[in-house]
Amino acid sequence: MTSQILNEARNYEMTEGELLPAETRPLFHLTPKIGWMNDPNGFSQYNGAYHLFFQYYPYQKKWGPMHWGHAVSKDFLRWEYLPCAIAPDTQPDSGGCFSGSAETMDDGRQILMYTGVIKISDLDEENFIQTQCVAFGDGVDYQKYEGNPVIGHSDIPEGLSKYDFRDPKVWREKDGTFRCVVGACTADRDKKGRILYFRSNDGLKWEFVSILAENDGTLGAMWECPDFFELDGKYILMVNPQDVLQNDQFNCGNVSVAMVGTFDPETGKFTKEHAQLVDHGIDFYATQTLLSSDG
Repeated sequence: MTSQILNEARNYEMTEGELLPAETRPLFHLTPKIGWMNDPNGFSQYNGAYHLFFQYYPYQKKWGPMHWGHAVSKDFLRWEYLPCAIAPDTQPDSGGCFSGSAETMDDGRQILMYTGVIKISDLDEENFIQTQCVAFGDGVDYQKYEGNPVIGHSDIPEGLSKYDFRDPKVWREKDGTFRCVVGACTADRDKKGRILYFRSNDGLKWEFVSILAENDGTLGAMWECPDFFELDGKYILMVNPQDVLQNDQFNCGNVSVAMVGTFDPETGKFTKEHAQLVDHGIDFYATQTLLSSDG
């Protein structure tokens, strides 16, 4: 059963999106059916197709209360729009459904893990309280978990900000258990980025494992939209730093940075060996990876 807020978004994108002529869109790059998009979310393979969700506000061409748009493809060139997946229609995400990721449950359902935000003020810069939530679905329709949020402020170390705790990237280990990394930062004025590492047996009950990595102050402030994976015997931690200063590393705009290093599963700690830009453009941000079925 879909909510009134979600139904309104789906009806709006269906009617208004059809008014935009196809020749005004890029041939090979995904655009929203209507309105605003930014971060890619939930990049995954499910039911024989690649799914790509995205931060989405259908009603205007500017940032607003975040929904998740949804499209699928079999070749990354031709995309089919699916209805808006989730909307800010429950208490834990009443201020917006911020960025997140997707995995497949044991029972075959797709799980979306996202940041739910609650708006608390129009006056204060720190006006969104952020927690991690989940929804389950069949690749088209999704239901929010009644126990949301699944990771709250009581699950994170002291001294970290409840206003900057977002963008979970979830995956499954070979033993079937779930892991995720979430961006965070210190609650002081410096807002130094932290990447938090969690684990779960079922995707619902999560426990904090460790601070996977810490910003030493040379790479911006808050680290958004983390991604973490093993590649060719090394571990890659990708982050998207905010507020990169002129004397910081990789000061060339809104960037994604890949840190290459080692990971100790016993301590849950990542050790950086070196770092590099993922792309040298001035607006390459909020990257996500997936491990496809062909490896």
